[in-house]
Amino acid sequence: MHQRYTKTAVSLHWLMAILIVAAFGLGLTMTDIPGITPTKLRYFSWHKWLGVTLLGLACLRLLWRLAHPAPAYPASMSAGQKTIASATHLLMYLLMFAVPVSGYFYTLAAGVPVVYLGLLPLPVLIEPNETLKPLLKGVHYWLNMLFLGAFILHVLGALKHLLWQRDGLFQRILP
Repeated sequence: MHQRYTKTAVSLHWLMAILIVAAFGLGLTMTDIPGITPTKLRYFSWHKWLGVTLLGLACLRLLWRLAHPAPAYPASMSAGQKTIASATHLLMYLLMFAVPVSGYFYTLAAGVPVVYLGLLPLPVLIEPNETLKPLLKGVHYWLNMLFLGAFILHVLGALKHLLWQRDGLFQRILP
C-alpha cells in the first residue's frame, strides 16, 4: 500500500478540481452568449468569483504542499513516467495561479472592476487599457487551453494507474 496524501491535500485537490471544471465550463458558456444580457453578466460575475476563490485556494494549496510534500512515486514507475508526472503537476500548479491572474488583469484592462461575491472590491492594479485588453484576453484563453491539455493528461495518467497498472497510485488521492 502506498502512502496517502493528507486529508487536507485530498480535500483541496478535489474541491479545486470541481471548481476549475465549473469555472472552465462557465467561461465557455458565457462567451458563447451573444450580446450583453443579464444572464451573461451574472455568469461573468460567477466566473470571476470562482477565479478569485481558486486563486485563494491555490495559495493555500501551495503552502500546504510546501509544508507537507507529496508521497514519493512508487519504485515501479519508470524515470520517464516520474518526469512526465512531475512536469504535469508543476505545470498545473503554475496554471492554478496564472489563469486567474491573467483573467483578473484582462478584466481590469477591460475597465471592469472585480467585486468578490458582489461585496469586496479588489484592488485596481492597472487602469483600463484598450491595447492590453485583447492581448490579455488571448493570454487568458491560451493559458486555459494549456490547462485543459494538462488536465486531460493528468486524468489520463490517473486512469492508466487505476485501470491498467492497478498499482494503487490513484487511491492515494481518493477521499
